[in-house]
Amino acid sequence: MTVTGVPTWAVIPAAVLLLVVAFAGAVLDGALQRAPAPADPDGAAAERRWDLPLVEAARLLRQRNRTTVAPDRLLRPVGTAGLVVVALLMAVVIPVGGRTVADLSVGIVWFNAMDVLVWAVVWLAGWGPNSVYGLVGGHRFLAQALSYELPLMFALTAPAVAAGSLRIGDVVAAQSGLWFVVWMPVAFVVFLASVAGFSMWGPFGYPAGRDTAGGVLAEAAGVDRLLLLTGRYALLAAGSGMAVALFLGGGAGPWLPGWLWSLVKTLVVLAVLVAARRLPVVRADRLAPVAWLMVLPAVLLQVLAVSVVTVVKG
Repeated sequence: MTVTGVPTWAVIPAAVLLLVVAFAGAVLDGALQRAPAPADPDGAAAERRWDLPLVEAARLLRQRNRTTVAPDRLLRPVGTAGLVVVALLMAVVIPVGGRTVADLSVGIVWFNAMDVLVWAVVWLAGWGPNSVYGLVGGHRFLAQALSYELPLMFALTAPAVAAGSLRIGDVVAAQSGLWFVVWMPVAFVVFLASVAGFSMWGPFGYPAGRDTAGGVLAEAAGVDRLLLLTGRYALLAAGSGMAVALFLGGGAGPWLPGWLWSLVKTLVVLAVLVAARRLPVVRADRLAPVAWLMVLPAVLLQVLAVSVVTVVKG
């Protein structure tokens, strides 16, 4: 059985590739952080540790899961494992060197629908443990998502309008002469910010804030915490791959094969997003006025400009 010429079992290597890219992001994040030196566990001296993700993963695998009073035993596992699943569902429509697991005619809509699914998953991650801090973190994410979602929708609309199609492969093909990032910089920046938003990353890490003991991560321990952290990196990886397809020409490039160009570009975008973790966190109530009064009009003007250019060229 095949889907658009690609065997359905291709979802397995797609999942492996997604996790490999996510792990690369985690390694880079660990390299940018300072951890206590092995000979100085008190942290008086710190060093950059590229192996920090491996050390942390090994620690979490040995750690027992934390139990709370009256957790939601049905919905808590959905919130815990859901981010990894959603990231994979995003990744199946992203072309890598011209090959896609599911080359849907509405691939851009599918990606946006999976982003909306993140809303439910993160809220369930906060609701499931029956914890005050977790529930506060879940509601913080919903408040934050209300700020970035509309700008994200219109940022996705711009390349679709230019290509005249919602199929991601068509969007990549439409960039054969000029990458969309060149004349859609606002949409590109808004898209990257939204990726950080649905990944709860960097300035958008408010739902997992330290002031609430980690928010949606507050009660997660052991394998549960490892799944949630992996899900965040996987969402960053999927968002980076989509940014390459929509704005950076996909696998286009000289000398190297298309799949390798897609991977290299994805890693570059991922590195930019990972580095954004060092930016200060913005509270949802302060983010909303900027998003609705400044960012949304800017991205709407971007879509208008793209529409005019497309009509004139057509």
